[in-house]
Amino acid sequence: VQLQASGGGLVQAGGSLRLSCTGSGFDFEYTTIGWFRRAPGKQREGVACLHSVDGTFHYADSVKGRFTISRDKAVKAVYLQMDSLKPEDTAIYYCAREPLCAGHFDSWGQGTLVTVSS
Repeated sequence: VQLQASGGGLVQAGGSLRLSCTGSGFDFEYTTIGWFRRAPGKQREGVACLHSVDGTFHYADSVKGRFTISRDKAVKAVYLQMDSLKPEDTAIYYCAREPLCAGHFDSWGQGTLVTVSS
């Protein structure tokens, strides 16, 4: 099982970034994928999840209305569109298998760093 997040970078507060997630070694297009982040000195936080069975979207309160998770089955990718970024969004972002969109992740790969400057 391999997952890879990409698309991070440095952006000013109020800006946008789109992260991408690809995977291999499992049926990526039929797997529930979520994003979580790790910021220095903070606990891991699940930020978004797209359930592969019922199609529901799940967002942390801290990103609701600003982040959007989506999937493109044709290219086997899941995206996290991040708008109105804030300095507190600075973290390493990971995509992961999150079977129930309940904050339990069973596989993830290398993350991508997002830095939001004030």
